[in-house]
Amino acid sequence: MGKGPTYNVPYRRRKRGKTNYGLRKRLVASGLPRIVVRRTSKNVTVQLVEPDVKGDRVVTSAHSNELRKKYGYLGSLNNISASYLTGLLCGYRAKANDASTAILDIGLQIPSKGADVFSALKGVLDAGVNVPHDEEVMPDEKRIAGAHIAKYAEQLSADTDEYARLFSAYAKRGLSPQKIEGHFAEVKQKIASDFKKPPKKA
Repeated sequence: MGKGPTYNVPYRRRKRGKTNYGLRKRLVASGLPRIVVRRTSKNVTVQLVEPDVKGDRVVTSAHSNELRKKYGYLGSLNNISASYLTGLLCGYRAKANDASTAILDIGLQIPSKGADVFSALKGVLDAGVNVPHDEEVMPDEKRIAGAHIAKYAEQLSADTDEYARLFSAYAKRGLSPQKIEGHFAEVKQKIASDFKKPPKKA
């Protein structure tokens, strides 16, 4: 452990590997609200966050659980497709709160090309929120829609035991993995329709 008069004890969240304060400082200094993307082993959360002297203020957010409960999505809730749909939902809500521009905050997640966090970013962009980004890191649209899942399921369909083992969760939810692309498109349209309804007459 470091000692001496010049040694500074790291902040608690830095010691636990939860916050990169140098990166956070640069994000806050941009003066823009942040699109915060966080992924766990089960879910995806996307938030529009504004910094405040008392702490971050969440303007609006979306959780992948909403995809199933509100829109009937039957796919996985923590993969690339769910990340996109959650980002799309948060993006529409951000637009409804008059947020036109934001900056991406992926925390300590590794920014690898085509990663789930960039799928969430793609959803936010498609909702109409401007977020500075590099097109080279964005995932392929067919992959976002689940084409790779459908293709792999089709390849395994002859091996009933392996197919049943890998796609049992889809079967329990009543979705054939070969049809994931069409299902994805339906849910995407449902989300878009929610935010394109004409205003109610007084």
